[in-house]
Amino acid sequence: MYLGLDLGTSELKALLLADDHRIVGVARAPLTVERPRPLWSEQAPQQWWHALEEGMRALGKSHPEELAAVRAIGLSGQMHGATLLDAAGEVLRPAILWNDGRSGAQCDELTRAVPRLGEIAGNLAMPGFTAPKLLWVREHEPEIFNRVARVLLPKDWLRFMLSGEAVSEMSDAAGTLWLDVGARDWSDELLAATGLTRAHMPRLVEGSEVSARLKPELAARWGVGSGGVVIAGGAGDNAASAVGMGLVEPGQGFVSLGTSGVVFVSTDRFLPNPAQAMHAFCHALPGRWHQMSVMLSAASAVSWAAKTFKFADEAALLEAAASVPLAQRERCPLFLPYLSGERSPHNNPNAQGVLFGLTHAHGPAEIAYAVIEGVSLGLRDGFDTLRLPAGMPLREVALVGGGARSVWWGQLLADIFGVTLTLYAGSETGGALGAARLAWLADGGSVAEVCTLPPVKQKLTPSTEGADGHRTRHARFQVLYMALRDQFRST
Repeated sequence: MYLGLDLGTSELKALLLADDHRIVGVARAPLTVERPRPLWSEQAPQQWWHALEEGMRALGKSHPEELAAVRAIGLSGQMHGATLLDAAGEVLRPAILWNDGRSGAQCDELTRAVPRLGEIAGNLAMPGFTAPKLLWVREHEPEIFNRVARVLLPKDWLRFMLSGEAVSEMSDAAGTLWLDVGARDWSDELLAATGLTRAHMPRLVEGSEVSARLKPELAARWGVGSGGVVIAGGAGDNAASAVGMGLVEPGQGFVSLGTSGVVFVSTDRFLPNPAQAMHAFCHALPGRWHQMSVMLSAASAVSWAAKTFKFADEAALLEAAASVPLAQRERCPLFLPYLSGERSPHNNPNAQGVLFGLTHAHGPAEIAYAVIEGVSLGLRDGFDTLRLPAGMPLREVALVGGGARSVWWGQLLADIFGVTLTLYAGSETGGALGAARLAWLADGGSVAEVCTLPPVKQKLTPSTEGADGHRTRHARFQVLYMALRDQFRST
């Protein structure tokens, strides 16, 4: 039995996986984000621990025997968050999250300091990444910066609490701008540019390797395992989702409808394309990498719209959007979904959300459609930045994340992308499932045995009906962003 822990932005998931691939049990605990100032996004790490305790208590009540049979734990989590510890291992300030946009000036500073940044790290300097956050802390909170003894990513802080060990792995570390992504090692040049050294960094392992062991007192308190329980290196959330869906071979990928929106494809080599704000990261398995485009507001934009426009919940908003006939969609408003700025392909922390073209004829259903369509068009922009090497076909594109529960939205994405999207069983638990699979690998499982494709629930094939309308709407969407780009900066 294997335990996968997925530390998201809005919830923590704990998943029990049997060695016949059955998902035995899942527990969830909610999380909240604090936004004390414009562009800021923070969480107190103590909230993550409380959520973990809640999840473990729930599993202990519902599946005590299975929990007692756990042999290994895997970790998945939101990437890029800066969790700062002092020499005693105490948290110095709330963690600055992946969707925090305060460090735009520091990104410019880092780019000037290291002209080879994209070549080494495979990515542009963006406010979401970890390194610019530390430059911001050094400039604005020097008393805290001077006390920093260790910088950990969110899931790696959980590992520290679970084991007492400061360890990270390649996929998550690749999102810091401190990793030489091709060499899979910390870059002394990039660390020095932010006033840090290797001593501030956790040691590195591959995601499928043993990283640490669960503290005996925690194992006893939660009823986990009967002997020493190992903790796998784990993965950043998207690499973990790929492992969970078995998408680890070159040309396999997915579209994720989580808090953020992601287009992900596995590769067998390091293929940076920073000019279009595409990410090139290590995969969670040795000798593998991946390309990824990220938009900062996907399902979170749907949650915002459901609350703002008084829908009962996100499902009600999706139902209203689906009720708009195809012939009327071209008259709906356009929605730019940049509620937290944007990464791919714009790298613009100042970008803002826009509802454009409202008239008296538009009601809640048309606004709901505009929001869903806007997120989908933003994802299409990211999809278009992927550059596979010659001879590497795009073999499989899955649809994962909480938004994947809506078949209607999945079909709209297939139509807008012009590719077939596959819905797999268990896709909504991708990160936690991937973490559990990495635990299985750390316990001695083979990639062929563990990283299988789940059963197919449905294939969503693009429809030719309305294709011209989607192309026209996408072109207008892109023109609208370009027309407003300078206005975003001025406001």
